[in-house]
Amino acid sequence: MSNILWYQREAWVDWTRALPVGNGRLGAMVFGSSRKEKIQLNEDTLWTGSPYSAANKGAYHHLPALRELMFAGRYADAERLADARMMSRPRTQMTYQPAGWVFIETRHRPDRDTFKRWLDLETAIASVDYRHQGIHYKRETFASAPDNVIGTRMWTQGGEAFNTDISFDIEQTVSPVIDAEQGEITCRGRNRGEFGVPAGLDWVVRVKVLPDGGTMEAYDGGLRLTGVRGVTLWIDVGTSFRRFDDVSGDPVSATAGRIQAVTAKGWEAVRADHVADYKRLYDRFSIEFGPGKVELPTDKRVAAPDKEADPALAALYVQFGRYLMISSSRPGTQPANLQGIWNAEFRPPWNSKYTVNINTEMNYWLPDPTNLAECFEPLIAMLEDLTETGAEIAREHYGARGWVLHHNTDLWRAAGPMDAADPGLWPMGGVWLSCQLWDHCVYAGRPKELVERVYPIIRGAAEFLLDFLTPLPGTEALVTVPTNSPENIHPFGVSLSVGAAMDNQLGRDLFDAILSADMETDARFLDRVREARARLLPDRIGQAGQLQEWLEDWDMDVSEMDHRHVSHLYAVYPGLSIDTLTTPELSAAAKHSLDIRGDNATGWGIGWRICLWARLGDGERAWSILKTQLSPARTYANLFDAHPPFQIDGNFGGAAGICEMLAHSRAGEVRLLPALPKALSTGKVSGLRLRGGIELDMEWVDGSVLVARLKSDATQTILLRNGDQTSRPILHAGQWTIVT
Repeated sequence: MSNILWYQREAWVDWTRALPVGNGRLGAMVFGSSRKEKIQLNEDTLWTGSPYSAANKGAYHHLPALRELMFAGRYADAERLADARMMSRPRTQMTYQPAGWVFIETRHRPDRDTFKRWLDLETAIASVDYRHQGIHYKRETFASAPDNVIGTRMWTQGGEAFNTDISFDIEQTVSPVIDAEQGEITCRGRNRGEFGVPAGLDWVVRVKVLPDGGTMEAYDGGLRLTGVRGVTLWIDVGTSFRRFDDVSGDPVSATAGRIQAVTAKGWEAVRADHVADYKRLYDRFSIEFGPGKVELPTDKRVAAPDKEADPALAALYVQFGRYLMISSSRPGTQPANLQGIWNAEFRPPWNSKYTVNINTEMNYWLPDPTNLAECFEPLIAMLEDLTETGAEIAREHYGARGWVLHHNTDLWRAAGPMDAADPGLWPMGGVWLSCQLWDHCVYAGRPKELVERVYPIIRGAAEFLLDFLTPLPGTEALVTVPTNSPENIHPFGVSLSVGAAMDNQLGRDLFDAILSADMETDARFLDRVREARARLLPDRIGQAGQLQEWLEDWDMDVSEMDHRHVSHLYAVYPGLSIDTLTTPELSAAAKHSLDIRGDNATGWGIGWRICLWARLGDGERAWSILKTQLSPARTYANLFDAHPPFQIDGNFGGAAGICEMLAHSRAGEVRLLPALPKALSTGKVSGLRLRGGIELDMEWVDGSVLVARLKSDATQTILLRNGDQTSRPILHAGQWTIVT
């Protein structure tokens, strides 16, 4: 029961009470209704629009004038110029879309105290169980990655006959085609265009209905089943998307082929293969924090104020985050977007796209430490695409080489500055994601094949940054301009600024990645990297003792002191350059900045704060914030993160913060239990991945490590810190070493 989300009542119409299933490409929200089951569908390439360029041709001609205004301190004038001349065309990106609803209508009313629904994180199956007039009904739903379809099956425990209606609906001007002879409901359409981008993506939804006995006939809206002992539904969605510049796919034949294959294979075989494939990923990692309130439904555990009495909820939250990652990001699929893969709205918040000034990065903080490296692959693939689209933006907007990405992108890999200069004119998205790619390589132990794949991406980002950096007048320093400190407003009432602290931190990390990758054959390029790195401004402490966010000491003069973003603390987490042991003064300043910002924020903002306090070694502060995250204010009944509304990044960020409490790693160094709160003083973890290609199994009691084992992919000597004790064990490749 410890890895199960379960409930005693149906979700009814509340989407954030429904339970998610997914295989990376397909997603569904299962409401678990006995009377009329609702399964809301998504497919990861179903977006508005078609291939387009976001380039504003020749925008770079206005860059010198913009920089002149900014160096003169005329920030408002600079922002007006940027809005008029420097933004993308179109200025707004495309939108992730829902794929409709499947309904299973029985008109049942469960007998008293017999209804239960649950999501088993160990099998990735959502189930419903109840009795109606004494007959025991069961239903299961899952999204299979091996067979690439969604399956749902309903049956009676004793083989009793029942009646049900199966239908499909989508809020578009298309109607499904009902074929009772073939037992199939099919709906086809074409997505709409937006913001001057033509429509062009064809899509199809296919529902195959296979009854056990009884009869099946068409009715106005679906298929009517009478006297069946059970029914299996195979559901698929496909689009004509092939890649960001190619929509020539054939979704009709693709979905037909997948449905035909699973129909021939059968429910039991498809289910077994789904479970085996899922457990291949899920079972690599386990985490326990002692007993919990598993006898309570999950929504009541979230609502309970005493989280210290239920430490197992924190472990469940980590495993739910891993479940969401496996379900929304698989090799060959799109990366997890703002809502992972689950979205019911045609106009979702922030278009449910990829926001890369924190949210997309946070989505991918979890897979490396929790042993899901494969789930990182879609992010690499997206960045490979962006090196193409981003090269045009670098050239047309900045007259630069390499590639650039601003604060948003979408299915079509638009890379330009979107929306408005506030906050869109921030050209560091590609740099941040490149730093994250390199950290992924470090986690993996820098295997040759992965480094060779990633290096061209980070090199292109470095080429852009070298061309984009410009001298700060009157100094030897190089600064980014225009930029902003996402998405904060400085005392001049605008976001555009010069040389924000985060940019310098990112630049150092990117250049360090280039220098440490040992892949470069161009000595002149390496010299440029070293010179530019040396000229980046260092992190500075402001007059109030805070870590300074901007070039100027503006931090205490802004109107929004509790701003949700903490961009200037990137160097603390996910970066590694500000550290309690090696840079204690900067760490103290970072703590002061966090105190100023406060502990309450949006869902993802709270997730970041958990990670930061854990990285800074304050487990009690991290736990205090985690309790807020696990409350109804920031977590919905189905454990989705409440931004609000739902954004998946908070789930991933909060779960990553819990892992950071247990172990901290950097190249050649491991710290055990660096920020363990008293509430989690006893527990165990296995399969926790550390930087350097290392895996950790550990058990602790009363805040002290009882036993820890490390296994490295390659033989290496590490510095191990366990409280005040240090040692230098040798880890032999592929062998477990007991270190305490």
